[in-house]
Amino acid sequence: MAENYDVIIIGSGPGGYVAAVRAGQLGLKTAIVEREHLGGICLNWGCIPTKALLRSAEVLDHANHFKDYGLVLEGTVKPDVNAVVARSRGVSERLSGGVGFLMKKNKVDVIWGEAKITKAASGSQPNEIVVVKSAKPIVQPQNPLPKNIKSAEGTYTAKHVIIATGARPRALPGIEPDGKLIWTYFEAMKPDFLPKTLLVMGSGAIGIEFASFYRSMGVDVTVAEVMPTVMPVEDAEISGIARKQLEKRGLKIITDAKVTKVEKAANSITAHVETKDGKVQQITADRMISAVGVQANIENLGLEALGVKTDRGCVVIDGYGNTNVPGVYAIGDVAGPPMLAHKAEHEGVVCVEKIAGLPNVHPTDKSKVPGCTYCQPQVASVGLTEAKAKELGRDIRVGRFPFSANGKAIALGEDQGLCKVIFDKKTGELLGAHMVGAEVTELIQGFVIAMNLETTEEELMHTIFPHPTVSETMKEASLDAYGRALNA
Repeated sequence: MAENYDVIIIGSGPGGYVAAVRAGQLGLKTAIVEREHLGGICLNWGCIPTKALLRSAEVLDHANHFKDYGLVLEGTVKPDVNAVVARSRGVSERLSGGVGFLMKKNKVDVIWGEAKITKAASGSQPNEIVVVKSAKPIVQPQNPLPKNIKSAEGTYTAKHVIIATGARPRALPGIEPDGKLIWTYFEAMKPDFLPKTLLVMGSGAIGIEFASFYRSMGVDVTVAEVMPTVMPVEDAEISGIARKQLEKRGLKIITDAKVTKVEKAANSITAHVETKDGKVQQITADRMISAVGVQANIENLGLEALGVKTDRGCVVIDGYGNTNVPGVYAIGDVAGPPMLAHKAEHEGVVCVEKIAGLPNVHPTDKSKVPGCTYCQPQVASVGLTEAKAKELGRDIRVGRFPFSANGKAIALGEDQGLCKVIFDKKTGELLGAHMVGAEVTELIQGFVIAMNLETTEEELMHTIFPHPTVSETMKEASLDAYGRALNA
């Protein structure tokens, strides 16, 4: 007889495991199905290990500029790529093991394998899920396995099934990654050597972060972006400042540029890059990173047979994670953009709390999901860009404050940056905030909180920010929107 649960979650990435933790806290009998490794892509191949790599790059950059801080360092500081990668993998393994502990702590069963929903819930009948042995090698959190870790194969039932299967790198026809000459983020994260030259196709967060990392490691990096600006989802002004700083560090950036063909040699590639004016240039590099986005993992889950609605390769949901099929839900990357770990976590909590019948559960508001890019300089944003606000017909006030006028940024030696805010002129509503510079990924949450609290310029102007901090740029930018900046 099939074992029955209140909730079964397919996928243990940030959305899946957080949903499982919350379900366990609420007393729901919960299981999570994972085919490879606890923590999913984020903990093992995405958010966490890339930040460990970028931290090593940041330390190396500082070491190579000791003179700027009045320090003397004898000899040359060089990267040991194997040690850098080993540190990154160690960070991931530590956190992946922590997810296993959280599952045990919250009485969540972990089922190793690949899941398929074979019957949808109907009346008093729950959903049926068949789990088979994974085709991928299982990365176990510990050995011997704790009691809450189950064997792979079996049939299970649940009143509620949450799909949290994430996404994988997108491949362009004719330019598919091969793992040797053309890398995805998987290979880029574990290089066995440092190429002398590198071409990065795509300048979204993944592309720019790897471009920034490899440039710090001493690699000659070229970035090709099909859109007119780098990091095209960001405010154009912020993007422009970031581009200037990246180019100052030695990155070569080509925008309005499409990679049309890639020729492979024994140990290099030659990319044909067509620019907006129709001209084609050939770029030869030791390796190429394909960073043209990701696509949702919706295959082999039984969704078509169940009639689950999809759109452009993603599962269609409402603000609570409901699909069009009762008892079946989706969260995170598989449910569409923005494909960010923190959005997935929030959707997981909202979905489970709605399932549990908690009062006053608010739907996920995607307009208040912050975005962060951890290159040097960092970029962070939330809400509407200036161009989007104007496109929507909003009458706006825009405030700016440069890091070059901020005492802490100057003291840090990180005085190239900008904080930009956008307010509704009539109501004072904070519509968007955009930042480029040192540690802005740690600062953006202040604006997110402000937006969630429906803060106006009045509250921001009367908030006392500590001095000296880079966060003062947030208040000064708000003051500037109303002609009241004090330090610029």
